[in-house]
Amino acid sequence: MLNLQPSNRRRFAVNSIAALGMALGMLLAGRKASRLEAQNRHPARAFQPAFPGLIQPRRLPLPGRPTRFDYESYDPRTHRLYIAHLGDSQVLVFDTRRQKLVQIIPGISRVHGVLAVPSLGRVYASATGKNQVAVISEKTLRVIARAPAGVYPDGLAYESHTHEIYISDEAGGTDTVLNTRTNRRVATIALGGEAGNTQYDPVRNLIYVDVQTANRLKAIDPATRKITASYPLPGCRHDHGLHLIAPLRLAMIACDGNARLLAFSLRSHRVLARFSVGKAPDVLAYDAGLRRLYVAAESGVVAAFALGGSPAAPRVGKLWQGFVAPEAHSIAVDERHRVYLPIQNLRGRPALWIFHTHP
Repeated sequence: MLNLQPSNRRRFAVNSIAALGMALGMLLAGRKASRLEAQNRHPARAFQPAFPGLIQPRRLPLPGRPTRFDYESYDPRTHRLYIAHLGDSQVLVFDTRRQKLVQIIPGISRVHGVLAVPSLGRVYASATGKNQVAVISEKTLRVIARAPAGVYPDGLAYESHTHEIYISDEAGGTDTVLNTRTNRRVATIALGGEAGNTQYDPVRNLIYVDVQTANRLKAIDPATRKITASYPLPGCRHDHGLHLIAPLRLAMIACDGNARLLAFSLRSHRVLARFSVGKAPDVLAYDAGLRRLYVAAESGVVAAFALGGSPAAPRVGKLWQGFVAPEAHSIAVDERHRVYLPIQNLRGRPALWIFHTHP
């Protein structure tokens, strides 16, 4: 038995308390590490955002099976977000004002692309399983017409002068042109390679399309439906994603073969900058109010970029990048700067995650 003097007893008590505190600290740290390890094993169930400017998401359950989602399209006039639920062959309609699902539009086989055109009161969806484009009335939220759209219809763009929809036929290597007045296919434009995404430039009234197997960006004149220019994209492998920032004369191009984002000038027709993004980048969304571009990847990684400057001297800077959830590759944003990511599998069912943002 130890025989301690009063001073030694005090030192012994202090040392004992310190040792106990260290032991408790190690125990808590071990438990925290275990929790973090569990979060990494099940990220969709335990995600904690660590991105500057993003607030903890609101998680809303979605109907259907835990299957793949694809593109989204937001109509600011009706405040509706249209979400392609590819695996369930349906389009989900989400009211962003009421923050609730208001309609399920079934029977759009393997739906990939979706595009709301407010001026027409129509939504167009590529039914890849049937090689069609479906035309949806925004008033009734029902399919009112269908038209052939190539071999593998994917992304869509609306050209407002000729009132035509351009549809990327990925496997067919073409852009299919649909007349919105008759809902009939009026042209098929050979691209010389697989089609990535297609976008419309309202400044020069041109259609731009990624030709992903050629690593080129091609321009189409809607007046003649002919390719008028073809631009190489050095540093890009398999350019699939595309978003035009017309006021800054920029084409933002996602290269899913080497996980790069290119800033391409629509004035000088050259690559201005390259950035790393998540593996297999897919969908891009732009918040015009904040001048912020989001890039969502098949790997579940989202990256954000700040845009600025002028058409003559645009600026692009990377803000942050991080993992969100498995296969969180589809993204959209509304005028209140809310970011929408459909999650394929959250505890065995699909969900919509809604992030609020800080400027």
